[in-house]
Amino acid sequence: MGKKRMTKGANEPRTGSVSIAERSSHARILSVSKGSRFLDTLQLNRLEKSFRDWAGNAVRGDVRGSRRRILLIFLLIRYTGAKLNEVLALNPFQDIDFDQHKIVLGNPVAGRDLDKREVQISETLSKDIRILLTEPAFKKSLKNLFKVDPGHVRRKFYERAASCGFPKALGAPDAVRKSRALELMQSNLPLPAVQRILGHSTPNLTTANVSFSDEDIRVVTRYFMEKESGRKTSARNTFFGKIGAIRSGDIQAAVELVTIGGDLVRAVITNDSLERLGLKEGTLISAEVKAPWVILFKGEEEPDTSADNRFYGTIIRIAAGEINTEYVVRIFDGTELCSLVSSESGRRLGFQVNDPVWAVFSSFSVVLHID
Repeated sequence: MGKKRMTKGANEPRTGSVSIAERSSHARILSVSKGSRFLDTLQLNRLEKSFRDWAGNAVRGDVRGSRRRILLIFLLIRYTGAKLNEVLALNPFQDIDFDQHKIVLGNPVAGRDLDKREVQISETLSKDIRILLTEPAFKKSLKNLFKVDPGHVRRKFYERAASCGFPKALGAPDAVRKSRALELMQSNLPLPAVQRILGHSTPNLTTANVSFSDEDIRVVTRYFMEKESGRKTSARNTFFGKIGAIRSGDIQAAVELVTIGGDLVRAVITNDSLERLGLKEGTLISAEVKAPWVILFKGEEEPDTSADNRFYGTIIRIAAGEINTEYVVRIFDGTELCSLVSSESGRRLGFQVNDPVWAVFSSFSVVLHID
C-alpha cells in the first residue's frame, strides 16, 4: 500500500506491465510553455461555426470558393491535428479515402513526402468534405489544390479567432493543432493513438501478455472518432483495451480489460451478455463508467473498500453546481476520470484542485462495448 504501488496505480497488471518510460505523460507530445492556453471543445466548436458561417455568407462565386478552401483547411487541422504545411501539401482528390474515412498526411521536405501516415476521420466529416469536393464551382477553385500563401491562411485564422472574441494567437493553425491534441487526450483517446495522429513515434505496446497492434490502434481511433462525431461531447470515463482474462460463474462472468495504458479495469456481466457479445481473451473492447458511479476518497492511502477498480490520481478541475459538483481526476497514464458528487458532500470533504485522491468504482458499474 506504499508509495511504490501508487506510482504505478492500484490496477497495475500482474505481469509484463508497461514501464513508466513507455507509459509517459501526455505532456511529452505537446510543446507547452508556461502560461500557454488552448481552446477547449466548446471554443473549438465556436471557431468552427465562425468559419462555416463566414464561408457560407460569401455572395460572389470566386470569394465563396476561396473561403471554402480556407474552411476546408481549418476542418482538416481541427480534426486531424495536422500541421499547416502538411495540409497545404495535400491533394484532397487523391489523399482522402472516402470509403475508409482516412486521410494520408506527410511532411513535405525537399519535394518529397516523408513519414506518411493515415489519420482516421469520422464518417460525417468525410461526407462533408466529399460534398464540398464534388461541387463544380468549388472543385474549379481548387485547380491549384491547397497551394496558397501560408501567411494568408494564418491571417484568416486570426480573423476568425478575433470574431469569436479569442486572442488571435489561439486561432493560429499550430494552436488549433495543439488544442485538438489536448481535446483528444482529455477525452481519453489513448496516448499512443494521439501520438500516431500527430505523427509522433509510439512505444512498443505489450502489457500483461497482451499486445496492441497498429491495426488495434486504428480500430480504437475509428471507434472514438465516430462516437465523438455522434455525441459532439467528450467521451468521459472511457477505457480502451483488450480482454486479458475471463472467469465464468454459474450466472455471471468476471472480465478483466487491459487498457492500452497498462491498467486493469474489472467488470462483471451476465453469462448471457458474454455469449451475446462474443467476448473472449484478446477481444478489443471499450469500457465505460458513468460519472455518478465514480466515488472519490481523499488522501494518498489506498482506501479500504470492496470496489474492484481503484485508481490513484490528482484532482485537476472542479465544476461546482448548486446541487452537484463535477470533479475531474487525472490518473498516472494521463487518463481523466469524471466523478459527480453532491455539492454538500464535496464541501464537507473539502476537495480542492491538486488534492491527491483515489477514484474507485465497482465492477458491476462497468459497461462493456464491442464495435
